[in-house]
Amino acid sequence: EATAVAEVTDSGRFRMYFREQKILDLSRDFLNTNGVKQETKVLVKNNDKVDKLFTSPAGIKPQDYLLDLNCCSQKGLTERFDSTIGGNTVLMPLGGKNQLTPACGMAAKIPSLNGESTTATLMAYGFDPQLSKQSPYHGAMYAVIDSVTKIAAMGGDISKVRLSFQEFFEKMTDNPVVWSKPFSALLGALTAQKKLGIAAIGGKDSMSGTFMDISVPPTLISFAVGTVNADIVISPEFKREDSSIVWLYPGRDENNIIDFDNYIANMQRVKKLAISKNILSANVIGKGGIFISLVKMAAGNSIGVEIDNITEEELKCEDYGGLLLEIAAEEDIRDAFAETTYKVIGRTTAKGLIDIHCAGVTIGLSQAIKDWCEPLEGIFPTRTAEFRRKKDDTIVPKISCHQRTEISAATKIAKPRVLIPVFPGTNCEVESMQTFRGVGAAVDVHIIRNMTEHDLEDSIKEMEKKIRESQIVMLPGGFSGGDEPDGSAKFITAVFRNPRIKDAVTELLEERDGLMLGICNGFQALIKLGLLPAGKITDMTDDSPTLTYNRIGRHMSRLVRTRIASVKSPWLAGVNVGDIHTVAISHGEGRLIASMEMMDELIKNGQIATQYVDLKGEPTMDIAHNPNGSVLAVEGLISPDGRVFGKMGHSERWSVNAYKNVTGSKDQRIFSSGVNYFK
Repeated sequence: EATAVAEVTDSGRFRMYFREQKILDLSRDFLNTNGVKQETKVLVKNNDKVDKLFTSPAGIKPQDYLLDLNCCSQKGLTERFDSTIGGNTVLMPLGGKNQLTPACGMAAKIPSLNGESTTATLMAYGFDPQLSKQSPYHGAMYAVIDSVTKIAAMGGDISKVRLSFQEFFEKMTDNPVVWSKPFSALLGALTAQKKLGIAAIGGKDSMSGTFMDISVPPTLISFAVGTVNADIVISPEFKREDSSIVWLYPGRDENNIIDFDNYIANMQRVKKLAISKNILSANVIGKGGIFISLVKMAAGNSIGVEIDNITEEELKCEDYGGLLLEIAAEEDIRDAFAETTYKVIGRTTAKGLIDIHCAGVTIGLSQAIKDWCEPLEGIFPTRTAEFRRKKDDTIVPKISCHQRTEISAATKIAKPRVLIPVFPGTNCEVESMQTFRGVGAAVDVHIIRNMTEHDLEDSIKEMEKKIRESQIVMLPGGFSGGDEPDGSAKFITAVFRNPRIKDAVTELLEERDGLMLGICNGFQALIKLGLLPAGKITDMTDDSPTLTYNRIGRHMSRLVRTRIASVKSPWLAGVNVGDIHTVAISHGEGRLIASMEMMDELIKNGQIATQYVDLKGEPTMDIAHNPNGSVLAVEGLISPDGRVFGKMGHSERWSVNAYKNVTGSKDQRIFSSGVNYFK
């Protein structure tokens, strides 16, 4: 639905109307004056510390930065935000098999309702408050440089970047020195824009950053945006052992101004190497210098490093505009980096060490990661208090049911119809629709309207009709009704217990050989309706399994590994017992709890479809792999006949080039199996 709100004319006037009455009529020439012209005095004092901007504090060792709040892991904070919604995420916020290496920025495919998008958008920010306090000019200039360099590190073209600035300064007074802070910052940002030939479009500024005697540091945050072919996006986690580690540095003059000519040449070469896929990984060099960048790159896949061609000061200091690149050992480094300023500083290893000869630093990678993850653990925990210092090593049985389903569709249909009801709060219907369409289904997305009692009644009548016309009903993920009152999926279950809907679902499953699928919020609804594990809508009892709050007590968004435990369902016809897949999860209530008597019965019936597993493929209760603490590490269940399948993992969110920085088999073939059942 669209409504025309304005018309572009050649009248030279800006006119607004309300109920056909003219309420505003301004000259374009007047608007072009941009309002009243104001003037103020600005006094920029000489900064005699400009040559000390990039020196590390005396007595600081490289490993001390592991405990610095500016450098430490933010995993516990990152996981609170849904990073895979929409199904277009190219880079997860945290990469590698351990999901620990922070991405340099956002990379996500441009959404497309029809077909597969190959273009990804890139976004990154830059800002160093300590540098900005020392020199607002340098702080703003390097904010731009840092944000743009992150785009290059992901494979983007810096010449096509556009910027947006967020500015925040103390309250302005008549003091000309106070005015020098935004003045200098804007000059620094403008210098970077002019040298790089890129523009800032829009932004926001505030001059109210003072409360009593406390003021914000001079703040100009640069946001850089660009596009790239999703196929060439680069991530920062080390990929393999015995690779060369190259430091690409631009250099700075005596005033600590970046050498823009070197910088541009370096970034152009990075773009060329990205297109030819000669860069295995790339990372920027921010707070904590090369040392912290190396630790971050090593953490994701537990790949060690050996460094020998660098000074200790270079190891610890920021190098905004510089990059660390992982290049395969067989590449000709001299040829690859001709006409750039670079240095080969070491190689990746299988030793499990951060081994830096020049600084006399040798630290076990596991210890470095532990120290790096510790500072914010008490504020944004990644583990429950009980297992803060150790992992949950409860032994969980590996469940296996090799029996294939014996049911089949009596009527074959070339293009099965899938109904996806959308309730208030549902947010996964688009990617679910796209996935079903991609495997040959005809999809009907039905919006449940509840603005009035009449709207709701009409929606239920229409939904009943559509269920009777469909072969598959899918309940997608989201937060129906805002997960209120007191828990998830209550509105969905109320609608499905309506006699009209209940009868239509019963007919679908028991008389027309139909199928049902529920993911995340949809799985919660299937459990509360009794469709899982019973296979029909029933009242819940004290013995019924349920999904409750994650054991850590917060939302969890990440990728998990799940193992196929049963193939006794049409939905699982495309996989085998023991297959392991990497799947997105995003929920606050995903912990399956049930009595052991109930679980034994489900195992006996082959109804436990999938289990959370660790990197060795073993079912586990460890929160690093079983994020919600489900009993027996259960991720998904099927009904006794296999027609109904529910799971917490968002299998619908995977697409080509998704989650490039986390390895694993990501296509579970659930949707194609469900559609092929009718063919």
